[in-house]
Amino acid sequence: MGKIQVGTASWTDRTLLDSGWYPQTANNPEKRLAFYAKQFPVVEVDATYYGPPNEQTTKLWAERTPAGFTFNIKAFSLLTGHPTKVSSIYQDLRPETEKKNVYPGDLAPQTYEEIWTRFLSALDPLVEAKKLGALLFQFPPWFGIRKSNKEYMLEVAARCKPLRPVFELRNASWFEGANQNETLDFLRAHKLPFVSVDMPQGHRSSVPPVVAATADLAVVRFHGHSDKWTSKDIHQKFGYEYSPGELAEWAPRLKELADQTATTQVFMNNCYSDYAQRNATTLIDLLDD
Repeated sequence: MGKIQVGTASWTDRTLLDSGWYPQTANNPEKRLAFYAKQFPVVEVDATYYGPPNEQTTKLWAERTPAGFTFNIKAFSLLTGHPTKVSSIYQDLRPETEKKNVYPGDLAPQTYEEIWTRFLSALDPLVEAKKLGALLFQFPPWFGIRKSNKEYMLEVAARCKPLRPVFELRNASWFEGANQNETLDFLRAHKLPFVSVDMPQGHRSSVPPVVAATADLAVVRFHGHSDKWTSKDIHQKFGYEYSPGELAEWAPRLKELADQTATTQVFMNNCYSDYAQRNATTLIDLLDD
């Protein structure tokens, strides 16, 4: 069986800081990250979706964590085709527009290329420290199954090489009927890691909890089952605490997945209070059993 790494999708959320999960001695960013890294071997950085990282920040992350610790980085929203705030783009690359949000097509080609270059190069300190895991490309709900979107996934893999992108699909068309096998076969043919998700069902962005290995790396993300999934309040959206029974049902599925991979990464993304941290700890205990 391959190794299973369990962590969370945040370590700095304000509600987590208020929850009391961190000891009083972990009273600054450096100490909090060091404490987190003693509890879990991996973390997913989602802040990089809202604004690209800078090299000084990733250098500090590398310095503040022990050898063997792993950071997964969520791709900047512009690189996955999401609407992106102009104010979040590098200041010298911001387009002259009255729009608050822009898409890749709103930028000059050379600007778009430069954003890709800066995003990836900012990760160099993590690469040099051997602490960079995968790059999460979570596509928007309108990114459905079609040839152009498959080609873009291949383009992403080529742009990132030798870094490792993983792919989370948020449009159910990828998994409807025969499309599911087509999707997984496509990913396997190109050795592209698939991101399995557990999430609320019945919404436009809902996809089924398909668990599958398509490469030597697999990722599973737990988004919770909040009945307020469509809320614009992120804490209402992700504020769901899994019961021990729910996590126990997942443990054998994760072990089976790990039998087919070298590494399986599991992230609790139910980031409200210390729900994710406590659920991750419970899941680790279940997997150890």
